[in-house]
Amino acid sequence: MQYKSQAVAKPYFIAAIGLFVGQILFGLILGLQYVIGDFLFPAIPFNVARMVHTNLLIVWLLFGFMGGAYYMIPEESETELFSPKLALAMFWIFLVAGALTIVGYLTVPYAALAEMTGNNLIETMGREFLEQPLPTKLGIVVVALAFLFNITMTVLKGKKTSISLVLLIGLWGLAVFFLFSFYNPVNVVLDKFFWWWTVHLWVEGVWELILGSFLAFVLIKTTGVDREVIEKWLYVIVTLTLITGIIGTGHHYFWIGTPEYWQWWGSIFSALEPIPFFAMTVFAFNMVNRRRREHPNKAAVLWALGTGVMAFLGAGVWGFLHTLAPVNYYTHGTQITAAHGHMAFYGAYAMVNLMMISYAMPLLRGRAANSNKSQVLEMWAFWLMTVAMVFITLFLTAAGILQVWLQRASDAPLPFMVAQDKIALFYWMREWAGVFFLIGLVIYIVSFFVGGEEKQAV
Repeated sequence: MQYKSQAVAKPYFIAAIGLFVGQILFGLILGLQYVIGDFLFPAIPFNVARMVHTNLLIVWLLFGFMGGAYYMIPEESETELFSPKLALAMFWIFLVAGALTIVGYLTVPYAALAEMTGNNLIETMGREFLEQPLPTKLGIVVVALAFLFNITMTVLKGKKTSISLVLLIGLWGLAVFFLFSFYNPVNVVLDKFFWWWTVHLWVEGVWELILGSFLAFVLIKTTGVDREVIEKWLYVIVTLTLITGIIGTGHHYFWIGTPEYWQWWGSIFSALEPIPFFAMTVFAFNMVNRRRREHPNKAAVLWALGTGVMAFLGAGVWGFLHTLAPVNYYTHGTQITAAHGHMAFYGAYAMVNLMMISYAMPLLRGRAANSNKSQVLEMWAFWLMTVAMVFITLFLTAAGILQVWLQRASDAPLPFMVAQDKIALFYWMREWAGVFFLIGLVIYIVSFFVGGEEKQAV
């Protein structure tokens, strides 16, 4: 059954994809700056391009999460959204605030931006991923609280399900842990210690609950497998995620001045972190194999299966490759970290958002699924983006292994920039893989505008 208020998800999805395109374009700029150092300098310096690239990543994923929640919760709760008008108002506030922040990064020197936006009142700027000016951070808090109020009130007035409960825990966790972005102690060790309470406990903690709930929702809708079966799997995944993810924060505490015991705690529990992602992969394939019906939206099912596999590879396998303290001693901060980060973010969070958009957008347009022609295009987009990301990861991994040897492990270690120059070939290959990724994303967008005979929603 469709609910009228689910339509508020549509602008969130559209904005998410638009910002995703921006993120990839700035990724390509960054890739070129690795090999052509003065590319677009001084108009877009490397540090600014990196800020824009990573901030767009965070913002488009949040738009996707919010759109997915606004679509999913009315259906799970079997009631209309508490306040569609509030949802739309927060959409425009978030979009304008995000756009102004990016414009600020691109047009004003960062130090001047900090001075203009009240950083002297509460010093929160200047930290990776949390570079946002104070007004933007405050705006994010306001938008998050309004969003959580809207979603929570909808759940309270309607039917309660395990999937909506897990999503709520994930969303509330996202908001609570963001508050640590305001805590910026003078002591550098303390600063880094609590910085990870936002960065790690988002992406390796509460975001995984959002991922699990979205995956469970789409699998129920597309496979017809009993809700009870899917919910049991979800409980297992959530438990494994929280047990491994929370203490696994310790793998960021190896070399920042914290006590030595974190090398044991961080190594052991982060070595267990691939387990929930492996469980997600088994879960997705198991549910599809046990399906009771053939859903017309085959593209959404493909995204669901791809999410499980790529999240396990990127967050699980590539995370494990360099998470043990004796290995991390050599690999920390190299291109191996970048390889893990790219595949993990794409596999776990970009793909689950694309899955939700793929499933929900046809329904929001009055169809059960897009036309066969459209879905074939979308599947081409899936494979182009996914294979491109695999190659980006492999090229960065090769660059990272060489970097470790040339710069850190050999008997005659080279200076950083000399080592970078020697691995430039892999950066060029990464750049070409990025171009193919962008082509895949463009095809994904185009697929929604391709006509043909669509199956109408009941």
